[in-house]
Amino acid sequence: MRPVVGITGNSYLIDDSYPVQSCGLHNIQAMVEVSDAAPLIVPSMPGASCIDELCVMFDGFVFTGARPNVHPEEFGEEPTEAHGEFDRERDRLTLPLIRACVDKGIPILGICRGFQEFNVAFGGSLYPEIRDLPGRMNHRMPPDGTIEEKFAHRHNVTLKKGGVFEDLWGRDTVLTNSLHGQGLKDVGERITVEGYAPDGTPEAIRVADAKGFALAVQWHPEYKAGDDAVSKRLFEAFGDAMRAYCAVRIGRQAAAE
Repeated sequence: MRPVVGITGNSYLIDDSYPVQSCGLHNIQAMVEVSDAAPLIVPSMPGASCIDELCVMFDGFVFTGARPNVHPEEFGEEPTEAHGEFDRERDRLTLPLIRACVDKGIPILGICRGFQEFNVAFGGSLYPEIRDLPGRMNHRMPPDGTIEEKFAHRHNVTLKKGGVFEDLWGRDTVLTNSLHGQGLKDVGERITVEGYAPDGTPEAIRVADAKGFALAVQWHPEYKAGDDAVSKRLFEAFGDAMRAYCAVRIGRQAAAE
């Protein structure tokens, strides 16, 4: 039996009028084709299900990228125009869900906004616009071009010597895409940064004392994940972690019957 993975949904309007909860097709494909998991979209609506219910139902969660940003009130700052759009419902679901998964040992993977959610969930803060900081590059998605050009590799990420990510990939540098405007400011209490862009922007983090897989990256590895060696290895490792957790969960259920 494949592990069941929850993929965070995002609030969108179709034709500027019809509200939906959705996620990118590439996130689903990465889960099916590389992680070998059964994906379900989890609506980012706290009223739809409680944290305890979700933790019982799933063997792992992917906290995806999204256009809206984490609201700065979550880290004690006032919103400005530079902070962009928000999705308060997603904030209210994902931040406590991340903390619950870490405490329970449920495997979690953060991508782009999900990476930022990891940090905020543990007391960290975010810069509203990386490109406005002295010495920083523009990490945003190119405004023009094909989807292949927008998701193309753009810079290296240097990994911490002896860290989890270096061990995962067997190298100290990986080449990634870049499609984000915000980035880590103050690092959360339980967050360890293990990868940096050439301009010093954090790009790979882990929850240091997590009971299970709890890694996040600032880029978008889900894009054609099976065709990229770095992305493929990340999603394979996540799938392995979910299968291990699933086996333990099923064993506990059987023992309780």
